[in-house]
Amino acid sequence: MNQKRTIAVITTSRADYSHLYWPLRELAAHPDVDLKLIVMGSHLSPEFGLSAQEIQKDGIAIAASVETLLSSDTDIGMAKSIGIGVLSLADLLGRMRPNILLLIADRYEILAPASVALALRIPIAHIEGGEISEGAIDDAVRNAVTKMSHVHFTSTEKARQRIISMGEEPWRVHRAGAPSLDHLRRSKLRTRNELEMQLQLDLSKPSMIVAYHPVTIAHDTTYEATALFAALSERSEQILFCYPNADAGSRSLIEQTRRFLEARANGRIFVNLSAVLYWSLLASVDLMVGNSSSGIMETASLALPTVNVGLRQYGRERAGNVLDAKADKQSILEKIEEARCNRFKSSLQGMTNPYGDGHAAERIVEILTSVSLDADLLRKRTSTPE
Repeated sequence: MNQKRTIAVITTSRADYSHLYWPLRELAAHPDVDLKLIVMGSHLSPEFGLSAQEIQKDGIAIAASVETLLSSDTDIGMAKSIGIGVLSLADLLGRMRPNILLLIADRYEILAPASVALALRIPIAHIEGGEISEGAIDDAVRNAVTKMSHVHFTSTEKARQRIISMGEEPWRVHRAGAPSLDHLRRSKLRTRNELEMQLQLDLSKPSMIVAYHPVTIAHDTTYEATALFAALSERSEQILFCYPNADAGSRSLIEQTRRFLEARANGRIFVNLSAVLYWSLLASVDLMVGNSSSGIMETASLALPTVNVGLRQYGRERAGNVLDAKADKQSILEKIEEARCNRFKSSLQGMTNPYGDGHAAERIVEILTSVSLDADLLRKRTSTPE
């Protein structure tokens, strides 16, 4: 009998777990895979919703929990968290020695497992490389992890070609699509009535979701937020905020959001929404505003008008439902008005999402379970673009 292939997967936040959910399901059910899920970062923080509990409720076994997140709101805290992650994961991965380590996206925390796996000669598979987001340190993290990785799963064809142009051999680079989109095809979303009852909302009112995160490439990571809150204060819609990422400046954003909501009756802030609840909200509101990658990658699947604010997602591929606003009150208000108009919404009918078709998980798992684990996987040769 063939020995099972040990595949370790790192998740550091509610956001990347949402993307990893269906690949994890597929891996856990695969007869030839021994799945080792490692939970880190804000998953283990009560302040950020202790989302590791949601993983347990989903019935996905957690092989190890690694505390890395400092109680800090600074860039120094972020840097120290990387160091803590390296020290802790060196011991854990040194004992575990998986055949492959699967990482996703571009959070700064994944520099720790990528660095450790590189030193331990553990092959790295990486999801969602090759993209661009020039307004965050995520862009540099993503490219660094790409060069440390041995197998790549991109969301778009342009991202695939970008990775190949970085010198990665084409056989290593696979366009899978964004796995978060698998929820729309495979998860049962809540109806509006179910959503209203569970979240105690009235979604018959005009409503918007706001997902806004610190701009981590800037010295003042929340400097754009002043314009955002000024614009939102002039809108009458019910405003539903999602918690920001655990980055430098996140606590300041949380405090600003709470003060903003205290001054108005029609708004809420959600610390930790499950993927199904989040997708259900996207399907039930009128528009999205913010600077989250979700507004670029996911809303297109629902033809949801989206106003992308400021620098953070600059350079990322986007579909026609995304309107870019400067970090300026008037610009944000103008784009919200455009997003709400019937002509714009009608123009989105029949649109397709460049980030995939909802079949990413099966493509990812097929490669992870069949790629040869010989010396050629670790030995990367310089390639020329196709």
